[in-house]
Parts: sequence; C-alpha cells; structure tokens
Amino acid sequence: MKIVILIVVLSTLMNTTSMSNKLPLTYLVREPKIRAAKPPLLILLHGVGSNEKDLFSFADQLPDQFLVISVRAPITLDSNRFAWYQVDFSTGKPVFNKGQEERSRQLILDFIDQLNEHHSFDPAKVYLAGFSQGAIMSYSVALTHPEKVRGIAIMSGRLLEEIKPIIVSPIKLQQLSIFISHGTQDGMLTVQYARESLKFLESLNLNPTYKEYFAGHGINADMRFDLIAWLNKV
Repeated sequence: MKIVILIVVLSTLMNTTSMSNKLPLTYLVREPKIRAAKPPLLILLHGVGSNEKDLFSFADQLPDQFLVISVRAPITLDSNRFAWYQVDFSTGKPVFNKGQEERSRQLILDFIDQLNEHHSFDPAKVYLAGFSQGAIMSYSVALTHPEKVRGIAIMSGRLLEEIKPIIVSPIKLQQLSIFISHGTQDGMLTVQYARESLKFLESLNLNPTYKEYFAGHGINADMRFDLIAWLNKV
C-alpha cells in the first residue's frame, strides 16, 4: 500500500512542478491533464516583488486542456523577489524604468519562440495571464505583437501610456481575446486604470470581458472563478 501511494505522489509531482533554466526565463510547468499533440499554452506572469511560485499556486485549478507555464521575471530585487522592471511610487504615481520594460518585453517574446523546442503546444493558441506588473507586461506584449498571443487575462493591472504609440493597427488586434479584472478597493493600482484601459481598447473596436470586484490589490476566489470561466470559453 505504501509503495502504491508513493508512486502516485511522484507521478503527480512530475506532472505539475518541473523546472528549467535552459530558456531565457526560469519557469514552472503544469502539464495538460487532457493529453493532446498541440495543447493551448497559458503563460502566467507574476507581479513585482513576487516569483514564479505565486500564480502557480492555483495552476492545478486552471482548465485541464492547457499547458501552464509560470515564469520568473528577470530582475532580482531580493531573495526570491523579482520584477519585470523597477518602479518608483514615491511621487504618488508609478514611474518605471522604460529600458527594463522593453528588455523584459523582448525576453517574453523570445521565451515564447524558444519554448516550443522544449514543450509541445499550439503556437496559434498562446495566452498570457498576468497580475499587477505581470498584467502590464501582458498588455505590452499582446498589443505590440498580437501574432504571438491569442489572448490575455489582465488582473489588477494597467496599460502603459508609453505603449500606446507602438500598438499595432486595430485590424491586427481583432483576433485578440481580452479578460480584465480589477478590485474597486485597489490602493496600489486604482480601478480607474482598468476603466481607462477598457475605454481605450473599446476605441480600437475590441470587446474585452470586464469584471470589477469589491476587493483590494490581489486575486480573490471570484477573480479566479471568472478567469477560469473565460479560459474555458477561449
């Protein structure tokens, strides 16, 4: 009986938490629970000061058909704390390092291109789901390179004004699926950022799924439920 239990535990771990440093970014993997030759790919992008284990904590709840990859941002802030770019809130508004954001954006694009050398997935079904700074990166990658990304899930994020001039023409964005969720009590990135982003995207003839919650800067159970529902539809 003990041998059987041990085999089951080892099998589960191998299916959900393998790690690799062979690509431009370190990451964790949850293999699809429904086997397919070319499964859809979901890449999770954490917020500033966190790491790849954060969003991966609910990876097992995500739809079974997805290959789930949770990525670590490239900039080290402290022990087990990483960022896509450094940001200063001392003025009351976020001021960020533009060069670091550009480099991280390119790293994510390179990561997507090189990932198929290590994992099998459908390149036409790549989705990004990001929280806070990870959500900001999801916007930036998808709106400048929609040929790489089929959809994005934005959780408590914002669309950088500096990205707007380099967004591709609206006709190239029409196949992009977008999910936006934000807490109305968010004291880090106010809900106004989400509302302004929605209005801007609608001006490009896009039709995001938009949700607000009585919540702060985080991902609660309702957000996860709606994220999962959106992923099942796309």
